[in-house]
Parts: sequence; C-alpha cells; structure tokens
Amino acid sequence: MKLAILSDIHGNLPALEAVLADVARRGADVTVNLGDIVSGPLQPLETARRLMPLDIVAIRGNHERQLLTLRPQEMSASDRFAHAALDDAARAWLASLPQTLLLGDDVLLAHGTPDSDSAYFLETVEPAGCRPATPEEAAARAGAARASLILCGHTHTPRLTRLPDGRLALNPGSVGLPALRGSSPWPHVTGAGSPHARYATAERRAGGWDVSFHAVAYDWDRAAAIALRNGRPDWAHTLRAGWPQP
Repeated sequence: MKLAILSDIHGNLPALEAVLADVARRGADVTVNLGDIVSGPLQPLETARRLMPLDIVAIRGNHERQLLTLRPQEMSASDRFAHAALDDAARAWLASLPQTLLLGDDVLLAHGTPDSDSAYFLETVEPAGCRPATPEEAAARAGAARASLILCGHTHTPRLTRLPDGRLALNPGSVGLPALRGSSPWPHVTGAGSPHARYATAERRAGGWDVSFHAVAYDWDRAAAIALRNGRPDWAHTLRAGWPQP
C-alpha cells in the first residue's frame, strides 16, 4: 500500500493543485488529508469545492473545530475569513470529518496528537524556542495508539520519528503554509524554511514503511498576491519566503 499524505492546506488552492498533480504523477493507492483544510486568507471555498468530490480520506484539524464551534468574534482573523467565505455544503462536509481515523488496522490519522488536535506531537516548545521532540517524548504523546504508522500535521514541519517500540510517527509538512509563528507556551516558529508545497508518501514493504518527503514548486507569488488582496501581508511574506517575518 502506498499512501500520499497531505496536511495543512489552509485554503491555498494553487499549492493544492500542484501537490495533487505531483501525487498523480508519482502514483498512490490512497491519499489522506490530515486537516486544517480551509482556514486562511486565500481561497477557502474554492479549496473545499476542489476536495469534496475527490476520493481522499480526510480528518479535521483544530481550525475545522474552531470554524464549526466558535462564534466569529471569538475566531482568529484566518478563521473569520474562512467562516465568511464557506457555504452550507462546505460547512456540512467539514462537520462530517472525524477527529482521528484508523486506516486499515495499522495507520492512524491525527492532526496533532492522537488525543488532541492542538498539541504538538513531534516538536517540543521550550523558552528558547521549538526543537524536535525526543522519541521518548513522542512515545508519551502517542500513548497506546495501536498503529505501526501514526500520521500527524499541525506544526507545518516535515518530520519522521521512530518511537522506542518501533512505531513510526510522520508529519508531511504543510501543503499550503510553509511556516507559522506560535505563542504558547512560549513564542516560537515552526515550519519547513522554503516556500514549496510539502507532502509525503509512505509505502508499506516487507521490511516496513518506506517514507519520502516531497517539496513541490508552485506559483507562490500568486498565492501571496491573494493574501495581500485580502489584507494579510504577514501571510504574503511567509508564502514567498518560507518563513515568517522577523
């Protein structure tokens, strides 16, 4: 079985189209989407409409939860933009997505950790910033999840970690937003460091899982122009540079 693993599209339709074309070129038996699909100042409705008819296994992320449960005045600017743009069909589709999903009997899909859509799985935030989680830290966050491969997103950082018991935890990076700036529990930045659209493939073989990370060039200047048009120069900078403004 070969999986194509997408996460954190954030309404970036040009990046999504480039990744879908690359997946089609490389081939995959199953494509999965790990959430944070539409939130952001780009093309949330168009992104939902592009994905809804496709045979892609999807879960929701923390931004889907926020879009569906918070009042607009309680939302971040990115969620408010998406909330205003979505139609009833798109909202119903997002509401239908599970928080986690076991694919087959040994692949677990989660957005953050298996227990939380907003917790970091493969990164640890300290006063000095964000660092890779140790295998022991990641194992504690995985808990008793019964899967040989645990897929996660949320931090926009491509990473593969082998847990002490042999399970693999994989973050494919972000399709649509190459980096982000966080504030909890301390200020930090996570991401890939270049403007490419990121995803991963994982293929199960006799000896275990073969994993490949992919960085796909696309028209990020077009995406940045959409962000600027919608009043978000911070997004425009990140989309072009691959890293938030200093």
